[in-house]
Amino acid sequence: MVSSCRPGNPTNFNRKRTSGSLQQSGCKSEPVKKAYSPGLRFRLSLPRDIGLAFLLARFQVSDTCVEGHTGRIIATFTCSGEKEVDLAVQNAKAAFKLWSTKSGLERCRILLEAAKIIRERTDDIAIVETINNGKSIFEARLDVASCWQCLEYFAGLAGSLAGEHVQLPGGSFGYTRREPLGVCVGIGAWNYPFQIACWKSAPALACGNAMVFKPSPFTPVSALLLAEIYVEAGVPPGLFNVVQGGAATGQFLCQHPDVAKVSFTGSVPTGVKIMELSAKGIKPVTLELGGKSPLIIFSDCDLENAVRGAMMANFLTQGQVCCNGTRVFVQRAILDKFTEEVVEQTQKIKIGDPLLEDTRMGPLINRPHLERVLGFVKSAKQQGARVLCGGDPYVPKDPKLKDGYYMRPCVLTDCRDDMTCVKEEIFGPVMSILPFDTEAEVLERANDTTFGLAAGVFTRDIQRAHRVVAELQAGSCFINNYNVSPVELPFGGYKKSGFGRENGRVTIEYYSQLKTVYVEMGDVETAF
Repeated sequence: MVSSCRPGNPTNFNRKRTSGSLQQSGCKSEPVKKAYSPGLRFRLSLPRDIGLAFLLARFQVSDTCVEGHTGRIIATFTCSGEKEVDLAVQNAKAAFKLWSTKSGLERCRILLEAAKIIRERTDDIAIVETINNGKSIFEARLDVASCWQCLEYFAGLAGSLAGEHVQLPGGSFGYTRREPLGVCVGIGAWNYPFQIACWKSAPALACGNAMVFKPSPFTPVSALLLAEIYVEAGVPPGLFNVVQGGAATGQFLCQHPDVAKVSFTGSVPTGVKIMELSAKGIKPVTLELGGKSPLIIFSDCDLENAVRGAMMANFLTQGQVCCNGTRVFVQRAILDKFTEEVVEQTQKIKIGDPLLEDTRMGPLINRPHLERVLGFVKSAKQQGARVLCGGDPYVPKDPKLKDGYYMRPCVLTDCRDDMTCVKEEIFGPVMSILPFDTEAEVLERANDTTFGLAAGVFTRDIQRAHRVVAELQAGSCFINNYNVSPVELPFGGYKKSGFGRENGRVTIEYYSQLKTVYVEMGDVETAF
């Protein structure tokens, strides 16, 4: 288990960068040029000072992660065992005692400082995120912007946390106190490593909690930068810890008796397991799980915007986004024109080195996942769908990228609701286009899924827009746009896509608990 990196480490990323090279926190690094990176190599090792929760498992179970655009191993790390998880939780518990006594305004100032550091280091963090995840540097910068905005937003709420006073008969009264939970656990996914760590930790810390965070073993690096930033900003040592590992480490976290809450982002099967493990300790859980979201395009839409929306709904982060609108329902009157425009725009997407400024699509996360996504395309063709473009492996011209996990973005037509590509989450750059005729018909089809994370509608008829989103069984809906997630708005799903929310003021309720106090101002009346 590894956590925050302290100033003085020879590879602390808060060091002057020269000639385009990046000194990465907590890891031995090689120079990284923005124009091209052959791959940073990280060694997640054990520094001497565990006061900041620099921890590694002492039993030698190791894992590696790869750089998606080259296929090279970029990090080796030792997984956290039960003892290491316990040490992380105990450190967080000790830090919680200090942090929870601070006023909301004091916590606000520290979170604002952390947001400032993230904002100032946007490029450095984005480079690490791109190398770690494979998304384009263009997207990674937008993700980092969402992170510092999230910290600023919850910093602003930290000073406003309050209960209420209730006057009762006879001069007695009551009041409520909004109090922190204690040590919270965050378990992240590999598609937005740094952003998920911020979205979970910002409200947790704003409410006065501590957090132990476990990133995906596919993307173990960038969460360490956040740990370092929090320490530099002034949080107590151990308040935000990062543990490394897979399912076993996650199980130790969920079962730990001193963990007060678990927030998980990932697949439905893993979410079910998280619920089972947490239920044994009666722990509250926030789950942000998978999706198979509908995007409904009515014939009266602004076609150019609808095409842009469909692209945003399907191809961000190589299509590896849980809320993507991959079931694109298009009213039959504009089906041909819409499909033609979407295919044209899809074929223009620049695929290649994600560190180049003009790249818009990088590699998928790893080879098994690439093969899984290609398998969905193959199955779709076998079931009668027609591939209009893409859906096959892609080898960039640059020989350094020949072992990367690339595929061309795919558009499928002649799709039916019973096809596997329409029913199951693919989690890759694959769009399925389905025609429809009437509003009532498309609503029934759109809701015919076990998922309910997101949905979208494009129409010029604002009455229809509101009417349709009111009927859509999804937690996050978009009108005339898609995949826009301002931190001021809650994000979360219905049905098997999970429950609880991230971002927005309501998230405070998921990271705090309410205490009621009754104050008697007279004599006690007894029945005895």
